Order: sequence, then structure tokens, then C-alpha cells
Amino acid sequence: MLSRTASDLYWMSRYLERAENLARMLDVSYSLSLLPQDRNGGGLDELAMPLLITGTLDAYLERHGELAAERLLSFFALDPDNPASIYSCLAAARASAHAVRGRITLDMWENINATWLEMRGIAAEGILRYGISRFCEWVKDRSHLFRGATFATSMRNDAFRFIRLGTFIERADNTLRLLDARYQTQGEAALAGADEGTARGYYQWSALLRALSAFEGYTELYRASPNARNIAELLLLREDVPRSLLSCIEELSEILPGLPGVNGRPAQRLAAELEARVRYTGIDEVLEQGLHTWITDYILLVRQLANAIHSSYLEAA
Repeated sequence: MLSRTASDLYWMSRYLERAENLARMLDVSYSLSLLPQDRNGGGLDELAMPLLITGTLDAYLERHGELAAERLLSFFALDPDNPASIYSCLAAARASAHAVRGRITLDMWENINATWLEMRGIAAEGILRYGISRFCEWVKDRSHLFRGATFATSMRNDAFRFIRLGTFIERADNTLRLLDARYQTQGEAALAGADEGTARGYYQWSALLRALSAFEGYTELYRASPNARNIAELLLLREDVPRSLLSCIEELSEILPGLPGVNGRPAQRLAAELEARVRYTGIDEVLEQGLHTWITDYILLVRQLANAIHSSYLEAA
């Protein structure tokens, strides 16, 4: 497969997964902004959290000058001039899909093209008129439909593998960033259980679990109310949780050896090393190092793996 084609397939799935992850991020921040706040501007701080996580807060302030709910939501969701907006991600995914129209199935193309056409209609209507929660659910539903079409209609060939690579690299990075952002918001006291049993603590941690579709998994595995320690273990070290770090790295380490050629050995080796490191790490070791420090290290390692995949398979010869 030509590296250009592989790159378009890989980035098509990364941008679709990123749009879904951004919608999850926006949904949890918007929900938490509606809670009674302890200090002035608390709701705006929650709405600004996705901008902090994606590194676009400075760009927003440069253009708009001050935090305002409607502008924040529009900038993050529907702004075509913001390269990190959901709108821009779906536009980029559709452009990549168009470039490889001959390598994806009709069902996949029709799904992503219809998503883009609907996105343009929503942008014309406006985020507040359409409904923020409704919009976030729509983005997630469209992403689920694309993955369903991919699994149901795509041949299990190299094109399918590159699509899966993009999905799991993006998902691993997002899970780490969302957990880290929520942990830093809660503070070190969260690990000591200071917020356990409180209504606010329950709602904040539950919102994170729901954002990562892990609330039902948590209630099945743990009897305690949602708390920082158990949630960190669930989202980092449980292989049976679909959006956990270990689950994503495990998928990557299984996909990479299936690609042809010897150029991919550095990426394959790094994925295998990452899987072993996470699989044989206990939550006590993570907390001993410091949750924020541990997550920061693994964000860098996931980025290194993404760079290795790019240099091994996606760069033009």
C-alpha cells in the first residue's frame, strides 16, 4: 500500500475518533458547568477545560478576549477556523475519506459524507439552538455508525489495519488527557478520598466515567462510590475496559505485527514494550510515582509510538 493512502486511512480514523473524543470532553464539561459552583466563574472554568486539554485556550483568548459560554461552545464545537474544533475534525476526516474513496466501502463513505453534510447544517443552525447535549450525542452516534460500517463491510486487509491504528492511538491519548484533567481539577486530596461520599465528588467522577462509556463497567467491578484510585485503575490498567489505556495499547500491539515489511519493527517493538509496561504495573506503583507524573510520561510514550508509526509506514519513500 502506498504510504499516502495509508496516511489518509490512518488520519481519517484519527480525526473521526478525535471528533468523538472532543464531543465526550465537551459533554462532561458542559454537564459539570451546570452544577452549583463554589466560586465566581466556576461554570466558565469547566467549559474552558476542553480548551485547556487541547491547548487552544490561547487561540480562543486571542480571538475573543474573554471567556463567554456561547463563544466557548461555538469555538470548540463549530468554528471552522479552529483546527481543533469538532467541525474541523469532521471536515478533515471527510477530506481524507474522499482521497481514499476507492479503498473504503460504500457504506463507510456514505456514512462519513452524510455526517459532514449534517455537520454543515448544524453549524448553520448554531450550537445553542441545536442543543449542546444533543450535539455531543449526535457526534458520538455518527462515530459509532462509522465503526459499525467499518467492521461489517471492510475486508480485513492493510487498509482495515491502518484505520484501526488511527482509532486506538487517538483513543489512548484522549483517555490519558481526560483522566489527568479531571484529577488535576479535583486535586491531590481526591486520592485520599476527601471527595468520596460527597454529592459533588460522586457527580464529577461519574461524569468522567460516563464520558468514557465506563460507568457501567465501574459499577460492575467496584462496590465503592466512584473515587480517584479506582477510576485510575479502571481507565489505565484494566484490559477489559474498551477505552482504557491497556486495552488500546493491547490492540495496537496486535495490529502492528500484521502489517507487511520490516520497516515497522521499531513501532512494533515500542508497542510491545508499552503493553508489557502497562500490563505488569499495579495501581499502587502508579500512585507512588504520582498519578499526574505517570500519566504525563505515558502521554509522551503514546506520542512516541504515533511518531514511530508515522516514520515506519506513513512517510513517503
